[in-house]
Amino acid sequence: MKLNDLKPNAGKTKDKLRAGRGTGGRRGKTAGRGTKGSGARAGGGGRRLYRQGGNLPFFRRLPFKRGFTPPNSVEYNEVNLDQLEGFKGGEITPETLNAARLLRKPHNPVVILGRGEIKKAVKVRVHRVTEGARKKIEAAGGSIEVIQPEAPAAG
Repeated sequence: MKLNDLKPNAGKTKDKLRAGRGTGGRRGKTAGRGTKGSGARAGGGGRRLYRQGGNLPFFRRLPFKRGFTPPNSVEYNEVNLDQLEGFKGGEITPETLNAARLLRKPHNPVVILGRGEIKKAVKVRVHRVTEGARKKIEAAGGSIEVIQPEAPAAG
């Protein structure tokens, strides 16, 4: 067997379509572009995406593209005091909260919110605590240490 004997499997390739010349050819006259309109003209293939010829464009009809989301906003894991009431262990940290499956996204910082009451003294080490939660924890004899969130890895 030689290189010139090699050929693809039957049906794998198609013959090249010959460019039509005139009205009788398969790709003659309008050459598959139809009649008139921007698609038939040179450069007409570069029509703007979503152009709808005088109708209100689709993306402007959609109601959800409103407002502005700041790109550097911080999304916190929110934990309330009533969730900490049944928590076992003296020190509460993001690691222990994650082990207790109280965090939705463990890589995000943690904030303690003031819903509910706490009766036992606990040591809390989290990224943020609301003023109401701080008063309730300290009234129960607990302490609070605010830690800095870890900087994302440069990549």
